Amino acid sequence: MASRSFGVKIPSNNDEVDVETGRTDKDRGKAFRSKRVLTIHNQALLSGLAYCFSSCSMILVNKYVLSSYDFNAGISLMLYQNFVSVVIVSFLNFCGIITTEPLTWRLIKVWLPVNIIFVGMLVTSMFSLKYINVAMVTVLKNVTNVMTAVGEMYLFKKHHDNRVWASLFLMIISAISGGFTDLSFHAIGYTWQFINCFLTASYSLTLRRVMDIAKQVTKSGDLNEFSMVMLNNTLSLPLGILLIFVFNEVDYLSQTPLLGSPAFWLVITFSGFLGLAISFTSMWFLHQTGATTYSLVGSLNKIPLSVAGIVLFNVPTSLENSASIFFGLLAGVLFARAKMR
Repeated sequence: MASRSFGVKIPSNNDEVDVETGRTDKDRGKAFRSKRVLTIHNQALLSGLAYCFSSCSMILVNKYVLSSYDFNAGISLMLYQNFVSVVIVSFLNFCGIITTEPLTWRLIKVWLPVNIIFVGMLVTSMFSLKYINVAMVTVLKNVTNVMTAVGEMYLFKKHHDNRVWASLFLMIISAISGGFTDLSFHAIGYTWQFINCFLTASYSLTLRRVMDIAKQVTKSGDLNEFSMVMLNNTLSLPLGILLIFVFNEVDYLSQTPLLGSPAFWLVITFSGFLGLAISFTSMWFLHQTGATTYSLVGSLNKIPLSVAGIVLFNVPTSLENSASIFFGLLAGVLFARAKMR
């Protein structure tokens, strides 16, 4: 399904508009051209801000729930967030605002392996956030880029230039130095984060192939973003329930007083909306700009997130640790620029 233009009129072939520069055909009037440029730039700015806000807020809210509330049921939190996403997408589909592919057994069997990786990615992210501060999580996430690049090289025979490998090397150095200088170092949290990096890289490497296979078993022959959101979140529900029993979160949930707090329910429901908002805003932002700007903003987005994580949660830090965090964030920006070229 084509992405919505969110109020921006899509130009015809005779009236092309570059969403990065705002240029139109020369035969257009100057006043109309200025108005179109302003409209497009406003849409790009608005979608970019929405994407940054939702992605940063999601991590900060999860950290707040797991640490400030001392909520020891990360799988249950993930399960509830996915349930909220399923309810919202189902409602939008029922109202005719979006369309999703019906869940058939053939589609489920094709998508289930990648969904297991998806659930593992979310669960390990929850576990790592419980023990690691937000700034170090953002730096350690750079390890995912290293694993993905190596996976692309061995699985898809893709070659990277020296700029990419140089930035990847800087990411590894920043992760190692950040761990050694982290005043709140927690071995369990770091272990969960590295597992999360491996699962995230695996998800990105297998998703493209699974998407191509899944399209062949859908009724429309296509698989839009909303259908993928619906697939991932719906299939994660039974798997999440199983994991709740495996990790014995049932006993904790039956005893914790947090479930009787309306404020707590408000916060975790808000986190569910944020999870879905990331899917919507990222698609909107990518439509309004392009892969180049989207990739660069995603890297720059980690800088205010790291600062906010340190300030909001009063994270003890040192000059050496702050330098390693900044070094890692800079390496992420260099990696994005190298991939663009």
